[in-house]
Amino acid sequence: MSIFKHHAKLETNVFLLAVGILLTVIVGGLVEIAPLFTIETTIEKVGGVRPYTPLELAGRNIYIREGCYLCHSQMVRPFKDEVERYGHYSLAAESKYDHPFQWGSKRTGPDLARVGNKYTNDWHVRHLINPRDVVPESVMPGYPHLARKLAFTDPDAHLRTLKVVGVPYSDDQISNAKADLAEQAKPDADANAALLARYPGARVGDFDGNPAQVSEMDAVVAYLQVLGTMVDFTAVDHTKIQR
Repeated sequence: MSIFKHHAKLETNVFLLAVGILLTVIVGGLVEIAPLFTIETTIEKVGGVRPYTPLELAGRNIYIREGCYLCHSQMVRPFKDEVERYGHYSLAAESKYDHPFQWGSKRTGPDLARVGNKYTNDWHVRHLINPRDVVPESVMPGYPHLARKLAFTDPDAHLRTLKVVGVPYSDDQISNAKADLAEQAKPDADANAALLARYPGARVGDFDGNPAQVSEMDAVVAYLQVLGTMVDFTAVDHTKIQR
């Protein structure tokens, strides 16, 4: 009962209540802010993570625009059942160039953190046009409108803006953004050494099956195909999985 009596004093005394609120805010603020000064030491060091290509970035923008993140997370938690289903648990370094990150908190559909290279481009196109063509039990809506021409006219400005917030796009990548966007979706893009030098490991070629134009479908499929493919997980510690 004495605890409740002291609690009543705190609530009925404006000065004590204000001091209590102030202390709570200070402690909460320190807990939230202090770790940010050491965040670099908490990110596991891995190689291979690079900024998105202009085409992948355009696809990511469309992915967000269409609300795909509302049903698909992009974070494999370090639990045995998730690792067995989706692959290696997600690393902080994989999302360091995402603004905003797409971890998500709901899975109406499967997690997509490791979907890259899991299916063919054609599978993704068919799935996006009519999901039930490839997954009969799917409740996902179709996105046939993605076949329209991609209207991403200022990729260089987008890259320049992301550079301001820490994404390490070089001047060379920014100045070649428009050309790289078009080149990545060409059927003969394998020969484009300059594009691959700027974005090592980028998947290139005609993504949507229509080489006549660069479509929103090209961009979304390019984005999906890069998810989870940048890191060589054979060189990453596997001992943190929880059972």
